[in-house]
Amino acid sequence: MPERLLGQSAPTSYLATILRRDFNERTSLTVGSAPGNDVRIEDAGVRPHHLRVTVVGDSFHVETIDPRARFQMKDSTMSRATLPPSGIKVGRFSLRLSHQRFPAIIVFDPKSPRFKLYKGIKYFPPDLSYHVVTALVPNPKPDTTIILSTRGNRRRAVRVGWFDFKVNGTPCRLEAERLLEPGVGENDLGLFFTDATTKKESYGVGRYLDPERRKDGLYTLDFNRCYNPACAYSDHYNCPIPPEANHLTVAIRAGEMDSHYMH
Repeated sequence: MPERLLGQSAPTSYLATILRRDFNERTSLTVGSAPGNDVRIEDAGVRPHHLRVTVVGDSFHVETIDPRARFQMKDSTMSRATLPPSGIKVGRFSLRLSHQRFPAIIVFDPKSPRFKLYKGIKYFPPDLSYHVVTALVPNPKPDTTIILSTRGNRRRAVRVGWFDFKVNGTPCRLEAERLLEPGVGENDLGLFFTDATTKKESYGVGRYLDPERRKDGLYTLDFNRCYNPACAYSDHYNCPIPPEANHLTVAIRAGEMDSHYMH
């Protein structure tokens, strides 16, 4: 996991998260400093009734309620916009417009008290034996499967195929999925797995690895680069839980360990 996602001062660090509001069955949520807003945030730059966020298909329509209110999107100051899943800034706060077929607003505060918890990230020692080059065994009939999430959601994914490899001589297989969600590309594959280190040396939910496609069509699985889901650092995220097919019995002592931010 990039250190910037957990940095001591990064405005959208996992440690900066202070609030998540799911849309559930609603299509719109209001943001402002006054009581009664769905997302209440207080800052000199936030109006009592600042803006409304509406889900429109795979996008979000953001429109200010107070005529004096504005929000920032990158380097632009706006009063209304239709945006893909992305981030905007209101006062000192960053708001992530998260979709994943389960829309939500996640609030980041650069003054989050959780920054005091920062203690870095722990990794297993680098080990080249966990650097694997292998072929993707394609699923002859790619089917849709359900990936459960840490927030109880049922996230849809395509079962693209499998990767076969060995760990210390033991044959292993991992199922590769592509989440059917806004922002996920056609070639974006994910490996969500557990192993014999899970709940001991590594995070209890499991870990993730992004296969890297090579020019020759093979894939690199470098387990030294496997990482914890965001929910290892904040309960404001909706993380895939590894499917039963990806529960390895071997120990993968490579990549990110459990730094115990959520214990």
